[in-house]
Amino acid sequence: MKKLKGKDLTREELQKLCLGVLLFFGLIYGYFDMLLNPLKRRQSLTATNMVALQPEIEKAKEQIKRSANVESQAPQAAINIAQIDTMIPEGAAVSWFPVLISDFFKKSGFDKAVTRMNQEIADKETPGYRRASWSIDVPRVECIGFARAVAQLENEEPLIEIQSLNIEAMRDDPEGQHVLLTVQNIIK
Repeated sequence: MKKLKGKDLTREELQKLCLGVLLFFGLIYGYFDMLLNPLKRRQSLTATNMVALQPEIEKAKEQIKRSANVESQAPQAAINIAQIDTMIPEGAAVSWFPVLISDFFKKSGFDKAVTRMNQEIADKETPGYRRASWSIDVPRVECIGFARAVAQLENEEPLIEIQSLNIEAMRDDPEGQHVLLTVQNIIK
């Protein structure tokens, strides 16, 4: 056996020393293999995930900005909704809209105006409301007077939007025209 600083190591002590060195190396191996390397892998995986999530974070920030913008516009929107509510008569639109149009054109000097509903769709901009499309048939008009009446209709009824206007000349009456008007309005 070898001497170590004047001391003899016995076989048992040498085995304990070798076992201690092996345990030390096992501990170092375990530290790196079981603790440090998984942490490094997780760190690199987290870094790549953060890079991948960056566009989604930017989208979320933009969504937050849009939400804040909508929230800031909410009081004005509530005022607009209240105004729209006051402009729309109670009841089904089929019962009040044709009467409204007929009375308006009678007041403007056109006795006959036939109004029919074409379709009704949900309004995307104003939840809880729909847009109704109507055909208004006026059998005999004078062009200039009818143009004034249409302009007055748009000014007096802000919820009505004119979609199309078809004017046909009448063969038997050169001064009169037949008008087919397509309008759209907001209803509850």
